[in-house]
Amino acid sequence: MTNLAVTPAIHLILGAARSGKSRYAEQQASLLEQQSAATVVYIATAQAHDGEMQQRIDQHRDQRPAHWPTLEEPLQLAACLQRAQQQYPGSALLVDCLTLWVTNCLLHSDPDYWVREREALLTLLPELQQPLLLVSNEVGWGIVPMGELSRRFVDESGRLHQAIAAQAQAVTLVVAGIPVEVKR
Repeated sequence: MTNLAVTPAIHLILGAARSGKSRYAEQQASLLEQQSAATVVYIATAQAHDGEMQQRIDQHRDQRPAHWPTLEEPLQLAACLQRAQQQYPGSALLVDCLTLWVTNCLLHSDPDYWVREREALLTLLPELQQPLLLVSNEVGWGIVPMGELSRRFVDESGRLHQAIAAQAQAVTLVVAGIPVEVKR
């Protein structure tokens, strides 16, 4: 493993649903915490619109260390990362998950919202001075969805992953709980 605590880095962690990507990201964040005594700030993008989603959020909350500060931000991810950098200097930042954030932005009433938020994130990434772990679902390996919004979601998620991977120092694909190094 590259010592991200010494060199600020962007680490994109991709995987299918229930692949173990969040657990892997949390393990990597814990290693950063152990290596550098940095605080890990967890940035959650999920919104609980129903009981099942609330259970998923609760499960994620229960499996990560209780001492990690959690910032909940479903829409303005770049602004949240900037706030976290100022509020927790020297910390490691863990965002879970980008695909929920994409969904939230695409469903916003302003049709241009996603484009602005995506650009804000991609502009901010090279400016961050802290290790950043970004968790996201790899959604483009299945059949092409029938609905327009579903196709846009897959397309926009794929484009976002490509743009982040181009800036990232590390990209890991998690398959059946096993991390596969894609870029280091």
